[in-house]
Amino acid sequence: MVTLPGADPESIRVAAARLAAGGLVAFPTETVYGLGARADDDAAVARIFAAKGRPAEHPLIVHVPDVAAAREFAADLSDAALRLMAAFWPGPLTVIVPRRAGRGQAAAGGQASIGLRMPAHPVALALLREAARLGVTGVAAPSANRFGRVSPTAAAHVRAEFGAQLMVLDGGACDVGIESAIVDCTRARPALLRPGQLTPARLEAVLGGPLAPADAASPRASGTLASHYAPAAPVRLFDAATLQARCRGPAAAAGTVVGVYSRLAPEAGPGWLHRAMPADAAGVARELFAVLREFDAAGVSAIWVERPPPGPEWDGVRDRLQRAAA
Repeated sequence: MVTLPGADPESIRVAAARLAAGGLVAFPTETVYGLGARADDDAAVARIFAAKGRPAEHPLIVHVPDVAAAREFAADLSDAALRLMAAFWPGPLTVIVPRRAGRGQAAAGGQASIGLRMPAHPVALALLREAARLGVTGVAAPSANRFGRVSPTAAAHVRAEFGAQLMVLDGGACDVGIESAIVDCTRARPALLRPGQLTPARLEAVLGGPLAPADAASPRASGTLASHYAPAAPVRLFDAATLQARCRGPAAAAGTVVGVYSRLAPEAGPGWLHRAMPADAAGVARELFAVLREFDAAGVSAIWVERPPPGPEWDGVRDRLQRAAA
């Protein structure tokens, strides 16, 4: 696998040239690593679906270097969309807007709407700007992993997923660690389709009113299938007291190892592989996918996770864990 240092300007030029030629490049964002192709080339986008094993009707998010580039893919940017962009771009927010006819059809999964995001990671922004200089207005990029599996938050995670032909820009560990919040701005009252680091209260403060709930009329969006973000080992969620009770003594079956992600460590006994869970939502989000991958690499038979506490700041972590356990 070709892994290039993301801080090197020459790496950025090489990666941008590959995108311009219709190839795939994995690159870091502040949320997770993305698997990118130029969004204006349906054949290039098809290579993403093929590499991931992702259904072609499941839409991708198009990453852009600025609002001007977003307009190349949007038929219209509503006042709500512009407010959100002004407040949270660059950052972990995707807005879904009406799609411009003839642009990004494959990336949008054939829908009349399209998801747009301007990432905050300096390597991602440098890549997008250099690609734009070469005529690539936007880069479609889902997470750089096999479809439905755990998202990557480090270049090593991408290397574990794909073969030697994939070019990867290494930008270090992702700061946020879970995917962006997604807000549907195709309706009069925007709706939150996927929670992320940004809480509903922060989004609503910018919008000047409450978000609508997602419903059957909402566009399809990335990462919203019932089962997603799943490691190889089955995931089960427990409240703190139940988890502690289940972790007394040895693991359930002789010779098995159970991965436990919780605030309190299991009592002494064979078969437990414990990782301490941070007390804050941002800390858990930052390391969650890496911990799930570590458990898989250790060959655990199951992964037991302490349920996140209540509160909107935990919504993004709670969403990922519920889908991983589905």
